[in-house]
Amino acid sequence: MENLELSSFGGAFNKKKVLITGHTGFKGAWLTTWLLHLGANIIGYSKDIPTNPSMFETLGLEQKIAHVIGDICDLTSMRKIIVEEKPDYVFHLAAQSIVSVSYADPIDTITTNIVGTANLLEALRDLDHRCIAMFITSDKCYDNKEWIWGYREIEPMGGKDIYSGSKGAAELIIKSYLSSFFQAGQNDNIRLGVGRAGNVIGGGDWAKDRIVVDMIKSWADGKPVEIRSPNAIRPWQHVLESLSGYLHLAAELGRRADLHGEPFNFGPKDVENRTVLQLLKDFAQHWGFKDDADAFTIAENRLFNEATLLKLNCEKAMHHLNWEANLDYSEAVKFIADWYQKDLNGSVNMYDLTVQQIHQYEKLAQAKGLSWV
Repeated sequence: MENLELSSFGGAFNKKKVLITGHTGFKGAWLTTWLLHLGANIIGYSKDIPTNPSMFETLGLEQKIAHVIGDICDLTSMRKIIVEEKPDYVFHLAAQSIVSVSYADPIDTITTNIVGTANLLEALRDLDHRCIAMFITSDKCYDNKEWIWGYREIEPMGGKDIYSGSKGAAELIIKSYLSSFFQAGQNDNIRLGVGRAGNVIGGGDWAKDRIVVDMIKSWADGKPVEIRSPNAIRPWQHVLESLSGYLHLAAELGRRADLHGEPFNFGPKDVENRTVLQLLKDFAQHWGFKDDADAFTIAENRLFNEATLLKLNCEKAMHHLNWEANLDYSEAVKFIADWYQKDLNGSVNMYDLTVQQIHQYEKLAQAKGLSWV
């Protein structure tokens, strides 16, 4: 296999120490795997294994990194790992990220997403080592008007549900810490970046109340999946798309002081947007269903309020980072269906397959002349 990894992102992560909070989650497991193949030394910091099954466990990542159990809501522990490990890069992914859970347990969502973010920022104030810190929030941080155009990074923060509000508030905390403690002449060794993305899908996600996960679990049990908002439009994107944006921004932050503190949206082109119903139909085709009625049913009642339209304007990432999405919608669906089918079949080493998909993603980016590869 040709080794594109060590040259991707300008080799920024090769032999660097990288701390990932939330490394045991779906997105964290993909990021951990990619960074391993970028030559990084990984310290993972999470309070638990959030799902069963777990991509983190399926890939055997605990044996490949320094795996630390800790809570981002514990400031003492956060300070200890930051000061002792002195990471070159931090990717803050740890969060309560499920909308339905935010309705069931709003205080935990608020504490994890807001106080947890503040604790990491506070811990970084004690670091006397050069460090790039990437804070991963969400497209739901914006005050969603359900208008037809994409939200820009300058749009107001907001949130009509607890999860969205917690992400908007986390953004305000990042901004206030930036202005108060990380300006020129204050902690000049720290540079901060913010990545916003949404509707991330990919193999290995097993979190509750997510459409692809519900679909795979139902089909594995021989049942049709029930969907609640068939006409909701989403800018679906493969997990590697958002991760390529986060990694690219982190690498560029190491070279460019003008990016310090800047938020960036990472998402697909408008032409890749699809309804929930279309997503189900396309996955059903890949799964081998002959009749849609065997694959899904449409629920009459929605369990909780959720936006039906939310998309991002990613022109800032294009202009300042020369970043754009790599996969088209059909390629993303194929990547995901292949991952789950092989996992359920138990016929291949899933760590090797995940690495192969990362490599395939990089090869496609190379063929398209994308700047980060």
